[in-house]
Amino acid sequence: MLNYLTHGAESSPPLMIVHGLYGSGRNWGVIAKRLSNQFYVIAVDLRNHGDSPWFASHDYHSMADDLVEVITSLNIRPNIIGHSMGGKAAMVLALKNPDLVNRLLIADIAPVKYEHDQSQFIEAMRKIDLSKVEKRSDATEALSKFVVDKSLQNFFTQSLDLKNKRWKLNLDILSSEMHKILDFPKIDGKFSGHTLFFRGEKSEYIRPVHRGIISSLFIKARFVTLKDAGHWLHAEKPRDFENAARFFFTEHENF
Repeated sequence: MLNYLTHGAESSPPLMIVHGLYGSGRNWGVIAKRLSNQFYVIAVDLRNHGDSPWFASHDYHSMADDLVEVITSLNIRPNIIGHSMGGKAAMVLALKNPDLVNRLLIADIAPVKYEHDQSQFIEAMRKIDLSKVEKRSDATEALSKFVVDKSLQNFFTQSLDLKNKRWKLNLDILSSEMHKILDFPKIDGKFSGHTLFFRGEKSEYIRPVHRGIISSLFIKARFVTLKDAGHWLHAEKPRDFENAARFFFTEHENF
């Protein structure tokens, strides 16, 4: 079963957080802890990420089934936040198992196939000689030769196991399955629960052309844009993201 971190009282309404590609539940620690005063937060590590098991596949049906296993083991019907790849996994979960999901917040991703590639970051991580890395800043400096964005350098090194000098990412499988990660499976189901598609103003992941397919699958879909934020809207504007999530999960009828 997937590894997950919990925050807050089990008696509070459950809220599951599903991270994006190359991430982990730990990346969401600040927001998870802040939301834990109102929710029982479960921040999962998806397969082939963090401290969860590694598998030879990385497709959305499998990721959704992994989430079902966690949900049923905890006997909950959670609200869910899913970002990027985690948002796609959460959407597949809701479309296939609508009775297991309460409300759904999808952060900056649409149920469509994307043409861009994220494999360059796998190659960058592979180029780091981890035998020479003694502290996280060493890895950040080494990554700077291949990844210009400082925030991405710090993000990637959060998935570094310094003690064992290894990445907590199954880079080989993520590379071979990248075409599935960029795609979105065809699913006949629909989700009639309240759903918020929360996009960054500077991001191109959710476009006006996507609204038709989104609304056909998510009957009560609403769209909100976070000003001056990009794809990593929760990291760029954490308080604004937190406030919007808190409002949506408690006062959703106002959206």
